[in-house]
Amino acid sequence: MNKQGLVDAVHGKLGGTKVQAEEVVDLMVNGIIDTLKKGEEVSIAGLGIFSTKTRAARQARNPRTGEAISVPAMRVPKFRAAKALKDAVK
Repeated sequence: MNKQGLVDAVHGKLGGTKVQAEEVVDLMVNGIIDTLKKGEEVSIAGLGIFSTKTRAARQARNPRTGEAISVPAMRVPKFRAAKALKDAVK
């Protein structure tokens, strides 16, 4: 399923127009992104927890030239699935 599939599912459940359904999906996604930017967690019962973690700086290699490259520390998104989701997928 992709974003359009989510829009169709929301539209089918709530009715209204597809534009309104797309706005709802965009609002949810942007809300998650904005919260993660602040360094906070987003917990959705039955789905899981979205959070960020800091990846340490490291040395990497350019595959073309073999030259060593310094990769700076950065924050990356992380997702931990809820038990209900893990059980549903089994």
